[in-house]
Amino acid sequence: MYLPPQFNAKDLAHARELMRAYPFASLISTDQTGLPFVSHIPLHLEERGEQLVLLGHVAKANPHWRYLTERPQAVVTFMGPQAYMSPSVYPDLARVPTWSYLAVHCTVQTQFLEGDAAKDALLKQLIADHEPAYAAQWRALGDEFAHKMLAGIVAFELQVTDLQCKLKINQHRPEAHAAMKALYAAGNEDERALAAWMDRLGLGA
Repeated sequence: MYLPPQFNAKDLAHARELMRAYPFASLISTDQTGLPFVSHIPLHLEERGEQLVLLGHVAKANPHWRYLTERPQAVVTFMGPQAYMSPSVYPDLARVPTWSYLAVHCTVQTQFLEGDAAKDALLKQLIADHEPAYAAQWRALGDEFAHKMLAGIVAFELQVTDLQCKLKINQHRPEAHAAMKALYAAGNEDERALAAWMDRLGLGA
């Protein structure tokens, strides 16, 4: 992605936090015609030493897994909080609107997970992320039902080989920070999240 140096977050902790807080990602690769093909799926981030791995699955009816079989390299994007930024935050009038956002882009290499046990372990990771109480219900559904459900998905690990993290919160315009943070702090959920990130980065302190 376009990544001006003032928005390039070098601290991987920022990227990991965004990937966990906003796990509904876009998995992007190419189809048989060479055009981008996108699946929107939740992913579980796992740290294995220095290696970041994303765990996920698609429906077996989704052709994306076939494209990944043929071309295992793909891109995954995570979008964090985002919001319009009014030029009213500047002390002068010669300004234009823009958009604030936090995003992570990962280049990944696909490895498929075979067998019910591996798929079940992946699903339990996702259940633990989003609704831990459902784990008991999943186990109670029985082996026959579980096997049928597991047969309907294709599960994979996506090994992160490169990562970019963009925090675009007007870092290079300190004259706007105080008004910008006040405006966001009084706004919607995304705007309040951006205000919290401004605090975290020491903007407008």
